[in-house]
Amino acid sequence: MSVVFRIEVERESDGRWLAEVVELPGVLAYGATDDEAIARVQALALRVVADRLENDEADAAFLEIAFKAA
Repeated sequence: MSVVFRIEVERESDGRWLAEVVELPGVLAYGATDDEAIARVQALALRVVADRLENDEADAAFLEIAFKAA
């Protein structure tokens, strides 16, 4: 079994890009481009999942992760 995290991306009024992992509340990141924001939010999501695994707060399904930008 694997987990697919959806990433929503939008452009802010100041020109920055915001990417958010829908399934992980609070996991969001800004970037100068949409690609940069996506890369940053993916890295953050992996850190959050790693922390949850280390603290027995996530099951083995999180050992296979994929991302899908919307």
